[in-house]
Amino acid sequence: MPPGYGPPPGYGPPPGYGPPSPGYAPPFGYGYPPPPPPGWSPSGQLLASFGERLLAWLLDVAIIVAADIILVGPPFMVLFLSMPSDNQTGEFPPAWIFGWFGVEAWSLVAGLGVTYVYFVELMWRRGQTVGKRVMNLRVVPLDPRASLSRGTAVKRWLIESVAASVVGFFALIDGLWQLWDKPFQQTLHDKVAQTVVVKVSS
Repeated sequence: MPPGYGPPPGYGPPPGYGPPSPGYAPPFGYGYPPPPPPGWSPSGQLLASFGERLLAWLLDVAIIVAADIILVGPPFMVLFLSMPSDNQTGEFPPAWIFGWFGVEAWSLVAGLGVTYVYFVELMWRRGQTVGKRVMNLRVVPLDPRASLSRGTAVKRWLIESVAASVVGFFALIDGLWQLWDKPFQQTLHDKVAQTVVVKVSS
């Protein structure tokens, strides 16, 4: 070191500063709380089991199917009753074929609309669908400091309903994923939206 080079006069550590006391260890993750025990969410709530989530989902599906029948059933019935009686050639009038495609398109739009209203608009405010409310379950953010938002519910809906309507077997994989997911028993739509499903008191 060149002569005269060094810290200025009076330089030193702040008053009261010194080496850590014996046995001192920084908090887990440098300020982050320790991970929750298995079966518990980061917010300290018990995670819902696969069976509980399955029963809630079955009830939700029953409600959605009933709504779809109400919306789509009448147009299909009209189309069926208007089917040409003389179809020995196997050909149908262009108007009837056009009507068939129209009803199919309406079925798709109505189905997505019902699931959007149910899984987004009716769910995100309380974190519960009807099925989850009956089973005393709730969707909560993985981050305890966050709150459930419409955007979070939309992410869950896009994976749970829209992706499943495009890829037939995806719904099965999505639902079963929680059986081997660690440590928070998440489905794929949980992972995308960064949510977990927990038990709540009735």
